[in-house]
Amino acid sequence: MAVPRSNHRVVRFGVFELDRNAGELRKSGVKLRLQGQPFQVLVLLLDRAGEVVTREELQQQLWPSDTFVDFDHSLNTAINKVREALGDSASSPRYVETLARRGYRFIASVETDIPPQAAPPAPQAVPTYALRLHPELEVPIPRRTLTRGLFALIQIMYLCFYLAALFRLHAVQGVADSFLPNWGAVALTATIMVTAGIGIPLRLYLLSAVGFDYQRLDEKFLQIFPFILGLDQLWAVAPFLLTSQIGLGGAFAASAALLYLPFSERTLIRMAYVRTHSN
Repeated sequence: MAVPRSNHRVVRFGVFELDRNAGELRKSGVKLRLQGQPFQVLVLLLDRAGEVVTREELQQQLWPSDTFVDFDHSLNTAINKVREALGDSASSPRYVETLARRGYRFIASVETDIPPQAAPPAPQAVPTYALRLHPELEVPIPRRTLTRGLFALIQIMYLCFYLAALFRLHAVQGVADSFLPNWGAVALTATIMVTAGIGIPLRLYLLSAVGFDYQRLDEKFLQIFPFILGLDQLWAVAPFLLTSQIGLGGAFAASAALLYLPFSERTLIRMAYVRTHSN
C-alpha cells in the first residue's frame, strides 16, 4: 500500500513544528538540522500518524526500484537521525515507535494547519499505550510508572522479609527447634542469615536501578535471574515457619504466591524495558 500524500503544509506535535513547503523541522521556533531522506521519512510517518508504515512502503517511496543502495542500513540511519532530532529513543519511544519485523508508527498527538471548521470530526481519542503490544509477550504495554512501581514494591517486600527474619532470628531458631533436630535448626538459621545477607544488597541494587530508571536493567536482571529464582524459591518456604499463627492452609497459599513472584518480577521488567530487534 502506498503512503498517501497529505496536503497539510504545517504539522505540529509537542514542541515541534514541521513545515513541509520550507523543508524545515523546528523546535520551539528554532530550526533543527534534519534534511534529505531523514526529513522525508518523518514526513511520511506524520502523513500516517497513528498507523503502521511498513519498511517496504518506505522503500517504495524513498528508494526507487532502480536505485542500488543498502536499503536496511540507509533506513536505519534515517530513523536514527529522526530520533536524534526529536530527542527520542527506540526503547522508550515518545514519537517514533518500532514494530519488530513490520515497520514504524508515529505515536504522538499531531495537529495540522487546517482550520477547525474544515477538519472532519475526530473520533474519540484512545490512549496510545492501550494500542501498543509488547513485541514478544503480545500483551498491551501498560504505563512504565506502573510496572516499575510494582517491581519496586516487590523489592521492598523482600527487604522487609530479610530484616524481620534477622531482627527476630532468635524466635526463628525457636520455631525451627520445635520441629527439627538441633543440627537441622542450626542449618536453617544459618541459611536464613546467609541468604538474607546476600538478598539485602541485591534488593537495594534492584530498587535503586528501577528508581533511577537504569536503561539496561532488563539485561542485568535477566543475567542474574537464575540466582534470583533460586534465592526466592528458598524464601518461598518461609511461611511454613508461621504455621502455628496462620495455619497450614495460609502458609501453603502464601508459599504458592511467593513461588510465582520471581516470574512476575521478570515479566514486569520485560514490560517496563521493551527492547526491539531492529531500529
